Amino acid sequence: MNTLLITGTDTEAGKTVFTTALAAYWQIYYPQRRLGIMKPIQSGEGDRELYQKLFSLDQSASEITPLYFKAPLAPPIAAARENREVDLGLVWQTLEKVRSRHDIILIEALGGLGSPITSELTVADLAGEWRLPTVLIVPVKLGAIAQAVANVALARQSRVHLVGIVLNCVEPRTEAQIADWTPPQLIQSLTNTPVLGCVPYLENTSDLEKMAQVISNLDLETLTICS
Repeated sequence: MNTLLITGTDTEAGKTVFTTALAAYWQIYYPQRRLGIMKPIQSGEGDRELYQKLFSLDQSASEITPLYFKAPLAPPIAAARENREVDLGLVWQTLEKVRSRHDIILIEALGGLGSPITSELTVADLAGEWRLPTVLIVPVKLGAIAQAVANVALARQSRVHLVGIVLNCVEPRTEAQIADWTPPQLIQSLTNTPVLGCVPYLENTSDLEKMAQVISNLDLETLTICS
């Protein structure tokens, strides 16, 4: 059994695309292994519904997303609007339950590493406390180098087991733009974290075979779940 947390530098880094592609890779290339997907906390409709549509998961909606809030806001704010609390105990219990039935669990975090989960804890805090192997998604754009450096520093401060960085083209990018805005060697040198590759812009994220093929071109050996 292996678990991987997918987080990003911000809310539009491309976590859902990477999670979808990696799930497609596992279902196509390792169909004998039981795959689970979680979006532990979700505010507003979106990711949970997408995973239910694209994949045949032996999970209930509450096992994919233990905590669901209607307003598309940060969890502590969305919870307060509903006079509820962010019950991390429920999230942990659900994760353990899903772990008991699956060989691989992909967990898509909300927002970025610095996004608040409660009024006291961020995604980075939770990843560190729960000892979740984590991959950081960095969107290919101007300023990406600084974002990568800042987020890796936050991960280290919170003792996150950061296994690697994945560059992601959230919009169409040329090879020159990728090289200029997110040079892998420079990012690796500044962060001392391996860059596992770059996901090109994917217009049709429902084409699971294409998604799996793209993911297969990354350095998956560094991810313990793909060993």
